[in-house]
Amino acid sequence: MEKKTARLTLLIDPQKKQAFEQLCASQDLTPSQVVRQLIRDYLRKHGVDYPTQITRDGNNTSS
Repeated sequence: MEKKTARLTLLIDPQKKQAFEQLCASQDLTPSQVVRQLIRDYLRKHGVDYPTQITRDGNNTSS
């Protein structure tokens, strides 16, 4: 499992933030879960590997 120790701060307009939080809540997800998934998808799309990357079978790709 990834260590969740780093903080990412971003600025977003209040209306988008509210709409995003409402959509996340309606899907029973936290905004952090969704943002982490977006980042993983973006890295994968661009072929970027990272040390804590986990494969579908649960193995760490850096091993």
